[in-house]
Amino acid sequence: MTQYIGIIGYPLKHSLSPDFQQAALDYCRLDIHYQVWETEAENLPSTISRLRQAENLGANVTVPYKEAVLPLIDEADDLASIIGAVNTIVNRDGKLVGSNTDAEGFLKALHENARCEPQNKHVVILGAGGAARAVSFALLQEKVNSLAIANRSLLRAEALVDSLGKYAIGKEIQAELTAWSLQDSRLLEIVQHCQLVVNCTTLGTRYSSQEGQSPLAAHSIPKGALVYDLVYNPSQTPLLTMAREAGAKVLGGFPMLVSQGAASFKMWTGREAPLDIMYAAAKQALLKIGGQR
Repeated sequence: MTQYIGIIGYPLKHSLSPDFQQAALDYCRLDIHYQVWETEAENLPSTISRLRQAENLGANVTVPYKEAVLPLIDEADDLASIIGAVNTIVNRDGKLVGSNTDAEGFLKALHENARCEPQNKHVVILGAGGAARAVSFALLQEKVNSLAIANRSLLRAEALVDSLGKYAIGKEIQAELTAWSLQDSRLLEIVQHCQLVVNCTTLGTRYSSQEGQSPLAAHSIPKGALVYDLVYNPSQTPLLTMAREAGAKVLGGFPMLVSQGAASFKMWTGREAPLDIMYAAAKQALLKIGGQR
């Protein structure tokens, strides 16, 4: 019986997951099709419900539903529960279990691709959605010195800081946690004194209404810091271009994308993901998209 895995989000035109996941499935000679399940908000419950059908192994969940799916599934594993966001769902005989591989993928790329150890660093997180939650909890566990969460909605930033604070107390982790509005002029000073900036917003994403935009102005980017943009399509975002010009080190979202996808692949199939195949397919898809513009 042919089985299916999908990616759930809206919009999904920019996504590379179908390309590299299908390449991995084909390489392993698995009769599984990875599909695009673009879903508007009012249809999310029915899309999640269909995951219970025997032919569906599970799904990836992306913007803007990583938090919204939590009440629609049966169970979230420990990490996803702590983070408060799900990016991978596995169908276990009709029971939907949510996991989060974003945190693992984020740290793997940070350590291996950027050669960055976040311990004792001052960090600014741009955004407070599902990706930002995974990144923030991962960095807290890495014992950063401080985390400043900056978001368009200050209330969402404050809610994330509150969750982080409770977790830190329970784990006896010492870190300064602050919430900021992206429009707050005082944020400029915070950014200029940090060693790591992570963009967890969708600003700059190809095919979106935010294409060509950056969450930071060029003059605010500190020379010598690492700017890590989770946006992977395009590979050179406006933020990364400005960061290079400012003398900062840069890391795009491509390595994290493939790493988190490899972890999801193993959850669905029980097999180690063929990383080389995934990277090659994702790069080819990105180059093809770039050539069409």
